[in-house]
Amino acid sequence: MTEPVCPLCPLCGRELGTVNIDRHHLVPKSLKGKEQFPIHKICHRKIHSAFTERELLRSYHTWDALRGHEEIRAFIEWVARKPPEFYTRTFTSNAKKRK
Repeated sequence: MTEPVCPLCPLCGRELGTVNIDRHHLVPKSLKGKEQFPIHKICHRKIHSAFTERELLRSYHTWDALRGHEEIRAFIEWVARKPPEFYTRTFTSNAKKRK
C-alpha cells in the first residue's frame, strides 16, 4: 500500500502541510489574474515583499521565473531547512522600497 502524496509548495518545493497556507495568483488578481495556487504563507509573503504587482505581471508570472530571481533563490535555500508550518514576518526588500 502506498502512502498518500502530500502536495508541495510550487515555490520552495517543501510539503505544504495543513497550516499557514495562502493562495497566490501568478498574474496578480488586481491585474485580471484568475488562477490561484496553494502556497506557504511565508513563500507568498516573500514574493509580494520582493516584487510589485507590475513586475509580477511583466516578468515573474511563472514559478520558474520567480525561482530564478536571486533574492527568491536565496530565500528558498534558507526556508528549505524549516518545517512546513514555519512562519515568521517577511520584510520588504530594499530593492522594492527604492521603486
